[in-house]
Amino acid sequence: MSHTSGVDAFADRFRHSLSCNNDTGNINKPDFRELDLGSPVSPLRTTRAPAASTSSSSSGSFSGRTGPNQVSRKPESSHTNSNTNNSSSTNNNNNSGELSGSSENSPTARGFKPGHTRSDSGSTPGPLLYSGQTATSPAMNVLPTGNICPSGKILKTGMGMVPNRSSRSDVLGSGMGNYGHGSIMRGGGKAEPVSSRGGGNEAVKRGGHVQSVDPEELKRLGNECYKRGNFTDALSLYDRAIAISPASVAYRSNRAAALTGLGRLDEAVRECEEAVRLDPNYGRAHQRLASLFLRLGQVENARKHLCHQGMQPDPSEIQRLQVVEKHISKCGDVRRIGDWKSVLREVDAAVAAGADSSPQLFMCRAEAFLKLHQIDDAETVLFHIPKSELHTSSTSQARFFGMVSEAYFYFVRAQIEMALGRFENAVTAAEKASQIDPRSVEVAVLLNNVRMVARARVRGNDLFKSERYTEACSAYGEGLRLDPSNSVLYCNRAACWFKLGQWERSIEDSNQALLIQPNYTKALLRRAASNSKLERWEEAVKDYEILRRELPNDNEVAESLFHAQVALKKSRGEEVYNLKFGGEVEEVSGLEQFRAAICLPGVSVVHFEVGSNSQCKQISPFVDTLCGRYPSINFLKVDIQESPTVGTAENVRIVPTFKIYKNGSRVKEIVCPSREMLEHSVRHYSF
Repeated sequence: MSHTSGVDAFADRFRHSLSCNNDTGNINKPDFRELDLGSPVSPLRTTRAPAASTSSSSSGSFSGRTGPNQVSRKPESSHTNSNTNNSSSTNNNNNSGELSGSSENSPTARGFKPGHTRSDSGSTPGPLLYSGQTATSPAMNVLPTGNICPSGKILKTGMGMVPNRSSRSDVLGSGMGNYGHGSIMRGGGKAEPVSSRGGGNEAVKRGGHVQSVDPEELKRLGNECYKRGNFTDALSLYDRAIAISPASVAYRSNRAAALTGLGRLDEAVRECEEAVRLDPNYGRAHQRLASLFLRLGQVENARKHLCHQGMQPDPSEIQRLQVVEKHISKCGDVRRIGDWKSVLREVDAAVAAGADSSPQLFMCRAEAFLKLHQIDDAETVLFHIPKSELHTSSTSQARFFGMVSEAYFYFVRAQIEMALGRFENAVTAAEKASQIDPRSVEVAVLLNNVRMVARARVRGNDLFKSERYTEACSAYGEGLRLDPSNSVLYCNRAACWFKLGQWERSIEDSNQALLIQPNYTKALLRRAASNSKLERWEEAVKDYEILRRELPNDNEVAESLFHAQVALKKSRGEEVYNLKFGGEVEEVSGLEQFRAAICLPGVSVVHFEVGSNSQCKQISPFVDTLCGRYPSINFLKVDIQESPTVGTAENVRIVPTFKIYKNGSRVKEIVCPSREMLEHSVRHYSF
């Protein structure tokens, strides 16, 4: 058969295949076994693209060629210079296109077969096949590609002729892919392309999840999530890309960026270090490592990666590194001389300059608070310190103030635990610091002191329980010589002095403990009891009132306060009658009862109320609390609706109203007070 007759026969078959009749004959039915439908531009069937290559010549399944005028968009972590290392000519392993947009697709990466050409492939141009245009006849046994007829209802070649098949028609789409061909839509429905890049990638959203076998497509989708600030989804997509192509440095660097966005800096460091291990010249990973180490306060590690051989460091990053380094260096200088207020200033400056996630700087702040006797602040910093679990080669030997960084963390923690009286925890922390940095003299001295102080405390406690108080004082004194800022040992020794009847010395040690730890309840109890023994009633009442607020349910404290208040009144020459501990708010129902109650010796506080009034209901429980807190005062309440004669006699028109009487005479009136205002007035007249 001649070539012309072959073409004519094919044209007849082709026209027949486009007819809309239901002829089921087999004359024009193409033999699929003889036809190669492997072209990715065929509207009838697409061939799955081959797996992405990870060789040095390719960065995914379709990034083999980059247009000369394309600029990659690379969302960076907050401290990464986006203008550095745009060129990927010196890097391999999926170096190009990291966190980028798209690159021109290479037909060789699309699985083209010999004999198949496309207009933009760089081969000899041939006639284009568009809707409604005339096309040159293709070679035998090859179906033409592209949309070869106007959009509308057609029968699929070779399928529409099959008997008993569904008569549902197919509609050619408008051709949204890169190749200019249409997508098949069944029943006139809206076409959903195989992927946003065209027919070669297998990324399909099913049930809200992306399913893809193309790591470059996963990376692209991850980049889109990253740009929207959705770091969790971006991380998941990068993880899947790495699972397919674990040797890709670009995927690992992008994963590090997502981890940084999630605040998981330690993991980001490890990911960047893995990227550098895979490709020691990968500039983007070095940049990210420099930024991460600077945030972690590890200046030397940051400088090593920022000034990596062959890289041009960003001047702004160099300047930022120098500022952080200067403040950390000054911090070490003032720490050595014990200028702890300056330490706080330098720590704050280093954090503001960029070392905002350094556990060591936060621990330095806690140490400064501890040395300034602000233990509560030190403990608060300890609870909110950034977590760090770096155990990689670059960080394991990073040093801070002359000791291994991780050892410094436990070094400070041991001191705080000791100050709070948790001696066993302090020993454990100091031993951990010594294990991490056995050569540090500072750590060795601390460990020795902590062990000796802990033993002195245990020995003192045993002697106290045996009522050998003098020996116990000596034992606690040995501990204080090693740790002169230990409030617990001062308080324990104050208890020994109290038992020995040396109340002045008990007060002195209690004062030392309270100077170090102002809210130390036990030390306050020791001092209040010692002041009572010395009949310093005013000081005793002040301490017991503080304790009453701190321990509102402690009946012993309440009773001690009551007796101290009574004794204070007697010491001032005031007459004290019928005062008893544990009184309640007395309810007054008549004028005569009211006048008799306010004329009792001492101070009386009267609450004028209306039972149904919401403000009265809110403050009434607080009046009961004040009654227990200030037992030397008489508390009364009058419902002016049930006892109108009392309300009229006292000219009460607004509730709640409080009036304070002293020996029958009114000394103060408060209308609708706050709780703070009411207690301030009660406390003032309780003396």
